[in-house]
Amino acid sequence: MTAFAQALLRWHDEFGRKDLPWQQDPTPYRVWVSEIMLQQTQVATVIPYYLRFTESFPDIDTLANASTDNVLHHWSGLGYYARARNLHRAAQIVRDEHKGVFPTDFDEVIDLPGIGQSTAGAILSLACGQRHPILDGNAKRVIARFRAVEGWPGTTAVLKKLWALADEHTPQRDVAQYTQAIMDLGATVCTRSNPDCRSCPISDSCVAFKTDATGDFPQRKPARDKPLRQTHMVLAHIDGAVYLERRPAKGIWGGLWSLPELGSEKDVNQWCERELDVQPETLDRWNTMRHSFTHYDLDIQPIAVRLSKQSSTVRDAEDSVWYEIGSTPPGGIAAPVSKLIQTLSTL
Repeated sequence: MTAFAQALLRWHDEFGRKDLPWQQDPTPYRVWVSEIMLQQTQVATVIPYYLRFTESFPDIDTLANASTDNVLHHWSGLGYYARARNLHRAAQIVRDEHKGVFPTDFDEVIDLPGIGQSTAGAILSLACGQRHPILDGNAKRVIARFRAVEGWPGTTAVLKKLWALADEHTPQRDVAQYTQAIMDLGATVCTRSNPDCRSCPISDSCVAFKTDATGDFPQRKPARDKPLRQTHMVLAHIDGAVYLERRPAKGIWGGLWSLPELGSEKDVNQWCERELDVQPETLDRWNTMRHSFTHYDLDIQPIAVRLSKQSSTVRDAEDSVWYEIGSTPPGGIAAPVSKLIQTLSTL
């Protein structure tokens, strides 16, 4: 066992996190759900979502048999919704091809939708005690600083080097404790900004710390301007209900319920006639809302459209619904859309 691993294990015994919900009865299913939720999301944000999700879907069969709308509803606000769709699909595969038992073979786990090399390793290490290196964001940061690994981890050469180092430091025993330790160290001590190096159990041997260069590792992705896109969202409403449409399964907010989108404000009257067979009584243009995605920014121009009572004769379809504001949503709703509906409810 390397001195690196020994130091992390000693530190984890005293300071590591041991009371997280998924650490209680760490079955492969419970750990799997937590690892998917923790992708690109902090622990404090994940905990309430995890508790609600596992209460509603306590096992693989329950999740596999649930409707997509119900799964996305439980994910609403957590973001990166492809994670939820992949989790749901993977549960169905486990139900149909593995008799409802989460596989413990690494190759079978990594074949499931939404599970990469690090996530598979974390699940099998934490739930089954198998030896697999991990390289999530926290582990990358710890190792890159400890060994002063030059370059952006998004490149093939740098990533290959980090995986080799992760494997070198992963011990043959106490693997679950080590895996949790390196994740905890990155999350609580070796943080992205203002790392608490004086509390770090490996700072004496950390090249970045000794050279006063923790801010240089890991190297950030080369900066480039994010493109700006624009859309108009229509809040067609009547008597406390707002019209929602289900988005296509693929793409941004795939499968979620959303407000209709138009390319131009001048299209609103035509849309009302075409989709709702009614003319709007009033149009109210709200302030533009900017929502940031990983690869671009989106400027949303909300247009509140008050309809006449005749529009209430429109029937709900499979992919459209009159949603009574304040009632249980028909499924998942993206955060900016929820904010717009909440604003409408206060008017």
